[in-house]
Amino acid sequence: MDKIEKELTVANKKGMHARPAALFVGLVEKYDVTVTLAKGDEAVNGKSIMGILMLGAVAGTVLKITIEGARAAEAMAEFEKFFNKQEEELVS
Repeated sequence: MDKIEKELTVANKKGMHARPAALFVGLVEKYDVTVTLAKGDEAVNGKSIMGILMLGAVAGTVLKITIEGARAAEAMAEFEKFFNKQEEELVS
């Protein structure tokens, strides 16, 4: 089983609010992987909108993303694109 860890920065000026959290969970569900998002000592399941919201990830927050599963590399590539999207795409 592959395991990948990477730190990604929240670029959205409004942070990981409900809409981007829901979009992220939708991406996670496309892959047969286990995803954990961590901010400091707090870690949450990448399939939990509420968990992601509870991290309080504002703009500039660095999140450690851990992915385990056969498609981990493919999933991480898509998650990186998600985090690097232009701010205006995730504002509303």
